[in-house]
Amino acid sequence: MIDTIARRQFLRCGVAGMSVAGAWPLFLGKTAAAVREQSDKHDDRVLVVVQLTGGNDGLSTVVPYSDPAYTSARQSTRIDEKSVLQIDERVGLHPNLKELKNVFDEGQMAIVQGVSYPNPTRSHFEAMDIWHAGDVIGDRRGSGWLGRALDQTAKDGDPTACINVGNKVPLALLGERIKPVSFEDPDRYRWRGRAPQQEAFQALNREMPSERANSQVGELDFLLRVAKGADDSSSVIREAVSGYKPAATYPDGGNRLATGLRTVAAMIAGGLPTRVYYASLGSFDTHANQRQSHDNLMTAFSGGISAFLKDLESQKLLDRVVVLGFTEFGRRVKENGSRGTDHGVAGPMFLFGNQIQGGLHGEHPSLTDLVKGDLDMSVDFRQVYATVLDNWLGADSNAVLGQRFEALPLFGRTG
Repeated sequence: MIDTIARRQFLRCGVAGMSVAGAWPLFLGKTAAAVREQSDKHDDRVLVVVQLTGGNDGLSTVVPYSDPAYTSARQSTRIDEKSVLQIDERVGLHPNLKELKNVFDEGQMAIVQGVSYPNPTRSHFEAMDIWHAGDVIGDRRGSGWLGRALDQTAKDGDPTACINVGNKVPLALLGERIKPVSFEDPDRYRWRGRAPQQEAFQALNREMPSERANSQVGELDFLLRVAKGADDSSSVIREAVSGYKPAATYPDGGNRLATGLRTVAAMIAGGLPTRVYYASLGSFDTHANQRQSHDNLMTAFSGGISAFLKDLESQKLLDRVVVLGFTEFGRRVKENGSRGTDHGVAGPMFLFGNQIQGGLHGEHPSLTDLVKGDLDMSVDFRQVYATVLDNWLGADSNAVLGQRFEALPLFGRTG
């Protein structure tokens, strides 16, 4: 029998030492072995979402270098035509996206141009809520588009259905049934009580409620199952990451996106059944002195994504993985008086992987036919979401988004 002192110690401490986001019922009855089970045909497919936080300047990322309107609107932030990594006679990539230009040339990168939504906002907080919820009206803002998708497709109680590598849980991952695990450092995703608390925790987990003669599940039994499931999932994650040897070289020098994606690669290679991973790259709110900071961000974006793709490709895992990159809004066409750019509207989204149809998708918005000084929308972001939901994650986009959106030809690689 479990020692009474251990029971009391656990009830006093709770499971606060576990860095787990969401509700405790996630972990009911789950063990590391159960976590690894697969059944549905889509279960081995993984979506990795990369959020470019702050409003990435799309015109300095996918550059309309040949347009005279771009030259006249931009001075200090303009990417010189000689430096642009040309895609065609009209647009090219930022010069610091060299690795991603190679990915594009290999057909593993899709650029969706001019993405936004009707009646857009320039508020960071509201825009992020819209993108995360997949909802421009407000009816579904209490949950995220990926959380609702996983409510449909993930198994009951799966503690690793979605994982955020970061210190703040994104709304996009919150569902009613499935909640995300969130951590910045995998080693810290564990029970971290003092020595007496550790002993109590271990004592409690030596005997699970199902092993007892009394079949009734009480309050303590509920907590025991919660704690056991959390402990199992944290052990699996830490084991996968701690001994991981990547098959590609990731950038160092404080590239937090690269560090996060290396952790994601370790978990994928470690056999976790996680359907959705989430990582972020911040500081895109470039109102002043944009050029140097944005140049550095482009270097981080290119290095992190390309290393991740090479790593998975070398391990023959890339066929299972698609990366989706987005930002909450683009920037104004005309730069401001502080050598930066202010909040705008439309901008590019990105997809990466072996299963996507690479190239340019959608029309690049006109730089002269503007809406209140901003680029007009070419593609509704919910079309991209719907395409990913239906064609990759195997979820019903109509149920997730509340209406049907026309799919884009983003999957089914040719050549």
